Amino acid sequence: MHAFLRRVIAPVLLWLAVAPPAMAQQQGPLVLAAASLQESLSQAASIWAAQGHPRPVLSFAASSALARQIEAGAPADLFVSADEPWMDAVASKGLIVAGSRTTFLANRLVLVAPADSRASLRILARFPLARALGRGRLAMADPDAVPAGRYGKAALEKLGVWSTVAGKIARAENVRAALALVERQEAPFGIVYATDAKASAKVRVAGIFPEDSHPAIIYPIARLRTSKHRDAEAFRHFLLSPQGMAIFARHGFTPYQARHAQRR
Repeated sequence: MHAFLRRVIAPVLLWLAVAPPAMAQQQGPLVLAAASLQESLSQAASIWAAQGHPRPVLSFAASSALARQIEAGAPADLFVSADEPWMDAVASKGLIVAGSRTTFLANRLVLVAPADSRASLRILARFPLARALGRGRLAMADPDAVPAGRYGKAALEKLGVWSTVAGKIARAENVRAALALVERQEAPFGIVYATDAKASAKVRVAGIFPEDSHPAIIYPIARLRTSKHRDAEAFRHFLLSPQGMAIFARHGFTPYQARHAQRR
């Protein structure tokens, strides 16, 4: 098995190994979620547990890796993707419960630099990103598969910049890995979501991508056909409730309906 897939699937396999059906019900539903949701979804799970429910088990990775994991038969309960195409891929194979899919969150794309950097770029057509990088590399999630990387590549292509930086990309397995490269100052710039930048004190926003430079950044959630946990649907509803949405808003996400209305 590919090393990356082993790292992604291992937590789920471990959970399955130590959690027979009765214990699984005590531990809460298994949620496979995009890496950018780490802080917000973890807080939501904690608040849900504080209300007397078993705490959900959360597994974070790139949406692409999670979708492949689901397609390989991982018996999880919920899937939260950072884009529609990977949810479409899972749905096309009949792996989600009909009627359970909802698009509920939106995000923004930003350029980040290390916190002590004074770099700032106005992101417009043909902005001088290659020159700002110098001999450094641009950290971003894999632009061929991971949603954050695909959004980033689409923006750079539309702005006429991709061809000037394509040879300087530091490809990361997910958006948080790209963020980490900038945090460790291994890359002078990175493309991440606004919520990732908000979650880290080690980076600063050096520029904000125009919303019309890339497809809308939206997050769908669905219950999986393999779901057997009694709390799976209830937790999904909690995340979509006003209380759940308020948690995501505190972490910088925008309700999908509000962002969609703004873009129209």
